Order: sequence, then C-alpha cells, then structure tokens
Amino acid sequence: MRILHVLNHIQKIGNGIVNVAIDLACLQAQAGHDVAVASGGGEFEALLADYDVRHFEFDQSRKPIALIKAIGRFQAIVQSFQPDIVHTHMMTGVVLAKLLKGNADYTIVSTVHNEFQRSAILMGVADRVIAISQAVAVSMQQRGVPSDKLRVVSNGTLGSPRSRPLAEVEPLPLHRPAITTVAGMFHRKGIMTLIDAFTELSNHLTPPVHLYLVGDGDDRAEFERYAQKSPVSDRIHFEGFQPEPQRYLLATDIFVLASEREPFGLVLSEAREAGCAIVATQVDGIPEVLENGKVGLLVPPKDAAALANALTQLLSDPAQLQIWKERATDNLGWLAVKRVHQETVEVYHDATQANLRGESLTVPER
Repeated sequence: MRILHVLNHIQKIGNGIVNVAIDLACLQAQAGHDVAVASGGGEFEALLADYDVRHFEFDQSRKPIALIKAIGRFQAIVQSFQPDIVHTHMMTGVVLAKLLKGNADYTIVSTVHNEFQRSAILMGVADRVIAISQAVAVSMQQRGVPSDKLRVVSNGTLGSPRSRPLAEVEPLPLHRPAITTVAGMFHRKGIMTLIDAFTELSNHLTPPVHLYLVGDGDDRAEFERYAQKSPVSDRIHFEGFQPEPQRYLLATDIFVLASEREPFGLVLSEAREAGCAIVATQVDGIPEVLENGKVGLLVPPKDAAALANALTQLLSDPAQLQIWKERATDNLGWLAVKRVHQETVEVYHDATQANLRGESLTVPER
C-alpha cells in the first residue's frame, strides 16, 4: 500500500499531531508499506529517512500565495508518488486532498486531533474519519459527521520510534517532592489553575514541594508573570520544551494534566509508563486514558481547590501515593504505538474497500 501523510510540519517541538503521524509513518514503512510524508519540513526528516520514508516539501500555510502554490505542489506530489491512501492530519490538507482529487485513484483518511476547533468539521469530508478517542467521535457525530464514516483509533505512544526505551533514560535530579506537568503553554492546558492549586497546597505541606512546568507555547510569558505573584514562586520552575520529557517523568512524584479541553492527552500514556501517580481533569478523552479513574485521579477542570485537595491527599499519605504509582503502570499494552498502527491500517483497508464497492459516503453538514 502506498500511503501519503499530509502535515503542516514535522518539527520536533512536542506537537502531539506531528508525533502521532511520525509514529505511524515509521511503523507503516517498517511493516513493508511504501510511505511518504508531505510537510513544511523539520527535524523529524532524519528519522523518516532512517525508516525509508520519503519526504516531500509542502507548504500549506494559510496565506493566499502559499495556498496557490500548494495546489500545484500537491498535484505534483500525487502524480509523483501515486498514493493509494492520503492520510491528512490537519484541515488544510484534507480540503486540498478533496478538492484536487479529480481522477486520482486515492482514498482520503483524516485524523481528528483537536475536535474543539471550529474548523475540525472539515475533516469530515474524508472517506474515513479517525477519532483519537471515543469522546472525539461523539463530538464529531454531534457536529454532523455520519457514524458510517467515523472510526475510533485511540492514541498511544509507547514503543514509539521517536523515543529511547525507558530503561535507557536517566531521570533528572529534581527537588522532591516534585509535581510535574508536560504540556503546551496555552490557556486550554489549565496552567493557571495548576499554579493556583500548587500555591494553595504549599501552605499545608512539608517538606516544601516543587512544581515543574515542562513545555513551551504562546502563553508562557503570561504564565511566568502569573507565577511570580505566587508566594512560592521560587518553587515554580518553567523548564521550556524538553525533547525527552521522560527524564522529568521518571523523577517526579505526581504528574498533573489540568487541561480544560483535551481530546486524548498523549503524555498521559508516557506518565503512566514512567510510574507517576497521576491527577488529571475529567474532560474529553482524559478519562479514557486513565481508564475512568482506575489508574489516575480525576478532578473537575478549572477547579484549583479540587486539584489542590487531590494533590495534598497524595503527598500527605506515602502509602496512597505508592498505590497510585503502581496503578498507573497496570494494563499498558493498549497504549502501544504498534496497536495504533495496526488499527489505522485496518481503517485504510475498510475505506478502500468501501470506495471499490462504490458506497456513498455522506459529506457532513456545516
């Protein structure tokens, strides 16, 4: 099978969409498929080359001149590579693949990563639409994407070709007890709620607890200014983007994901593998990753008091903290990237067979 993945870029900046697509491309090539990636380029080009995945330079930025050039470039890529599957991971790619298909003999598959974006409905023009969690599938169906198009392939990162085996990773010497989040520095990640919760719990706990915020993003400077107002600002550490966040996860006591919207939460699988006790918000796909609270504590979003209370309970009771660390590592098999690859290829075959049968695949309503 000839598979073309279409992405905005393949930069190594911790972008979950990019990470998922790179994992798929590498494992598909390893399984014997002919795979290519079309994107604006980035550091992952070297890894793709190691797996014999071709890379086509493709600028699909939403600027008039770039889009005009992208039309011709996409047609040239399709003519050169002759894909059976065009797998798009962002809105611009799926629209171009649909509008420019003409007589080309490819099937379009899209993966919906951020369904909360208004433009996500356009992902529904594909022949098959992969939702990365049950929560995303429900949301997309409510927005008009027909159920016969939707397929759920839950995310998973364990065994990723992007990462070293966990046994080879050296943990960092963090100040303990340590609370860590690995997240983009954006408002939807609940960073201010986490800072508020940390400030509140710090008034009640000894020895002093430290908070590590690992990640970068447009709102980081604002969060740093906000943290400076905390009386425990000296124990709030902004670490920026880290190419190997496992070094933090292996050294932390509690991992927190305080998101207000989170279709899945890839980092939760990595925190589980590292054996962190986990506290996260009960939104979107997070409960699915934490098996509805069996392997991590769930709290309401935007509720600093509830988050502080959950963290305080764990840090005040070493026995409970250890129990939740052990629970996190239970039943990890389904979070393997190998399973994601296998189920995705099954979607490709399903979509291709439907097209061969001439099935009518409904276009979603706007």
